Amino acid sequence: MTRLFINEVAPRDGLQMEKRFVPTHEKIAFVDALSDCGFAKIEVTSFTSPRAIPALADAEIVMREIRRVPGVVYTALVPNLRGMERAIESRVDELNLVMSCSESHNVANLRMGRAQSLAQLLEIVREAGHGGLLCNVSLSCAFGCPFEGEVAVDEVARIATALIAGGAAGVTLCDTTGMADPAGVRRLLERLRGVLAIDATTIHLHDTRGMALANALAALEAGATRFDASCGGLGGCPYAPGASGNVNTETLVHMFECMGHTTGVDLARLLRVAARVPHLVERPLSNALLMAGTRDTLHPLPAS
Repeated sequence: MTRLFINEVAPRDGLQMEKRFVPTHEKIAFVDALSDCGFAKIEVTSFTSPRAIPALADAEIVMREIRRVPGVVYTALVPNLRGMERAIESRVDELNLVMSCSESHNVANLRMGRAQSLAQLLEIVREAGHGGLLCNVSLSCAFGCPFEGEVAVDEVARIATALIAGGAAGVTLCDTTGMADPAGVRRLLERLRGVLAIDATTIHLHDTRGMALANALAALEAGATRFDASCGGLGGCPYAPGASGNVNTETLVHMFECMGHTTGVDLARLLRVAARVPHLVERPLSNALLMAGTRDTLHPLPAS
């Protein structure tokens, strides 16, 4: 069966949404525990201004003090050239840049239009390339915008093509507010076939409307092999009030493994990490897999 690659994003995409400031030593311990689970990549933090994302104001310390496991790529979100410099000084393995496929969302989220964002990102890609550092670009609202609705697949293809041509190593297609559906996922990936190499394309799903696993299956059937996910389902988006977070890593891995695919993730170890996440964020989390156990969990016969 297919070898799949899981990128864990909870330390950045998850913790940045939490009300509690997770102490630096707890963040480091969280990343270290995830490093032992077999992920292809871990998004550790964000080098955005601490004023913009105070929850990750300790980015330099966290990135420098985590324990690096050979074979795991440690990445961080970088919004601009200054963020790139901070990330490089902190020894990231890869930069994750971001812009939106929607003009209105890009303005709301990044305070600039898409043309300006694209030009800025291409400059970062060039500068990082001089030092031999790879850049991935996360395209927000690739499957729909909370302000504009549908986003044309040709527009997503245009932006992705420009980024790859400019030197980006890969692109992540983000369902930022959980607007994707399986048919739309297949449609976008079919449109991008020939534009993006499948091994340079990552799928980033949110479970806002309960369709994340169905969308992941549709992406898999369309050839995707790389998926972002968040331990405990942490995450969300300020433009989708009340929304749940990213697709839950342990549930996604469990589904793929039940289907016979290989993820390289030690699910038992990951579930032990996930069990500690509510203590980390100091709030209860719903986790069906922790409650029910994996598919191979057996129970004694009821007493006669």
